[in-house]
Amino acid sequence: MSTDQQALVDALNAEYSAVYAYGVVAAYASPERTQLVAEYLAAHRARRDATVDALKAAGATVPAPAAAYAPPFPVDDPIPAAKLAVTVESDTAVAWRSVVEHAATADLRRTGTDALTECALRLATWQSVLGANPATTPFPGQP
Repeated sequence: MSTDQQALVDALNAEYSAVYAYGVVAAYASPERTQLVAEYLAAHRARRDATVDALKAAGATVPAPAAAYAPPFPVDDPIPAAKLAVTVESDTAVAWRSVVEHAATADLRRTGTDALTECALRLATWQSVLGANPATTPFPGQP
């Protein structure tokens, strides 16, 4: 497997985890965030599906998602749910930044840049929800 394909597999695994985690976020998010959570979950599902398609088109083996993913901390009310969303967006940003760094083609680099940008925007939204100032981070996805 090439370096860029491995980076794409890592991004897919991050997207699998994000889709699962947003299910947890949805269960505990405050009601006024229902639409936001649904929108962001849909975005991660779409990115997951596009990544699966890209790996198949490249002839790479597509890993299956894990049966479950453990949140890095207990989530039992809206604040930890929002913090989990921050973690998800940070983790996916790291994975997509790696795709940008390892991309062998302009198309893959563009895909990685688009995905990284989307993660950064969602991260800023969640940081705002939590009252972070500033809500943005320089160089999102930097490990």
